[in-house]
Amino acid sequence: MGNLLVTGGAGFIGSNFVHHVVRNTDHTVTVLDKLTYAGKRASLAGLPAGRVKLVVGDICDAELVDGLFADADAVVHYAAESHNDNSLHDPRPFLDTNIVGTYTLLEAARKHQRRIHHISTDEVYGDLELDDPDRFTESTPYNPSSPYSSTKAGSDLLVRAWVRSFGVQATISNCSNNYGPYQHVEKFIPRQITNVIRGIRPKLYGKGENVRDWIHADDHSSAVLTILERGTIGDTYLIGADGERDNKGVVELILELMGESREAYDHVRDRAGHDMRYAIDSAKIRTELGWAPVYADFESGLAATIDWYRTHEDWWSESKDGVEAFYATKGQ
Repeated sequence: MGNLLVTGGAGFIGSNFVHHVVRNTDHTVTVLDKLTYAGKRASLAGLPAGRVKLVVGDICDAELVDGLFADADAVVHYAAESHNDNSLHDPRPFLDTNIVGTYTLLEAARKHQRRIHHISTDEVYGDLELDDPDRFTESTPYNPSSPYSSTKAGSDLLVRAWVRSFGVQATISNCSNNYGPYQHVEKFIPRQITNVIRGIRPKLYGKGENVRDWIHADDHSSAVLTILERGTIGDTYLIGADGERDNKGVVELILELMGESREAYDHVRDRAGHDMRYAIDSAKIRTELGWAPVYADFESGLAATIDWYRTHEDWWSESKDGVEAFYATKGQ
């Protein structure tokens, strides 16, 4: 895998993967990113120009994608519209990018016989009850509940169909909620961190009982690289770090780590269709591929993330006012 093509490599999880590849391998990376509001050149700043090239473009552009696949040895597909709230407001971009874009990549992989790894989410499985001891596994039936998760489920099924019907050399991973550097301030954890930095009280949807299974983006990156190198073609791997926390506890821990009172936050109107609980059983990738997270302790990973946002205000400050103005119109 001399040259990796990484779609969405200027976004949150994709840029963390590019940084991980540069730190831990000798591969070169071509990033294809549309540079929407969630993708930023600044997320790739400081990487060596001789090893990382950014191509600005759309994964739905078949001609552009074809040329990039011809020059790539393997492809990692992160590009996606991914914000649930935005999918409820306007689903169409999610259909275009997540469904049509994935189809375009699969056709290029088929033509050029390229290895491709598809990044997905645990949200395709729907949600679990708070008192349910079960966790999602690779055999859990799909039950998406939002336009975002529905389009991601559709893209997963396209990958499986192209493997079976056309012999495309593909794998899939479904990951739990990521946190870490370079995450847009519209997302839950960076929004609360940057609120505290700005002297704004954090905001908590509803009662804050919803549970998410958190994983640091560095650990997600190492898992993806492991699957790309050693995963079985056609297989799906669930990636998680045993990081189940309810949203209320996450907000309170952020406040505590930032030297504030654990009660210094406001409850706001809950999000429509808000899934109650996600939880990943990552036994397969751990036992079959020998992967394990570095940030097994959520608190240490969160502390490192807080430090990053404190020292990189130049990266997020431009977006912050617009995000808060948008949520203010929704009473959130």
